[in-house]
Amino acid sequence: MLAFIDGKIEAVKDDIAVINHEGMGWEVHYPHVDQVHLNEEMRIYTYLSISENDMRLYGFSSQEEKQLFLKLISVKGLGPKTAMAMLAKKGYAEIVQAIENGDVKFLKAMPGIGPKAASQIILDLKGKLVTVTDTAPKETLPQEIQDAADALKNFGYKQGDIQKAVNIMSESPDLTVQEYIRIGLRALLK
Repeated sequence: MLAFIDGKIEAVKDDIAVINHEGMGWEVHYPHVDQVHLNEEMRIYTYLSISENDMRLYGFSSQEEKQLFLKLISVKGLGPKTAMAMLAKKGYAEIVQAIENGDVKFLKAMPGIGPKAASQIILDLKGKLVTVTDTAPKETLPQEIQDAADALKNFGYKQGDIQKAVNIMSESPDLTVQEYIRIGLRALLK
């Protein structure tokens, strides 16, 4: 319905940024108000949450952050306020990495997240998020390791698991693709 707002920041209070778009002030619940400056021109990606007694506009710094928020609120028992508090406490990359690594302890440290909720988030979302490593340039890896990682992906392994295997493969320089695949498979089968 309302994908984003371009405008100038008029006010910042608590977790709300007021953005002026063509003379209209939009109150947006924004997880990064500490990074926003008055009179700054910016684009905020938005999600409108409507419940029985409330209507709120939530804002995000990127499409990826918005997609993570939507995935988080799809988890049973996790609402927009809790998902927004998670994004405010830790960034997109840290949350995605924790979910992909199955880090219950990290998620339990988030506001409003207990052991059951942390486990449910991992159960529902692990392997369904773009991992931080997906955005890293592939040129940093030797071609043989990159080819081995692609082969593991074709075998059906999840990106988070493949990244762990790639880290182990990187410890052994100058091997063939087949040797890296063997190392990767051994790491994945542990």
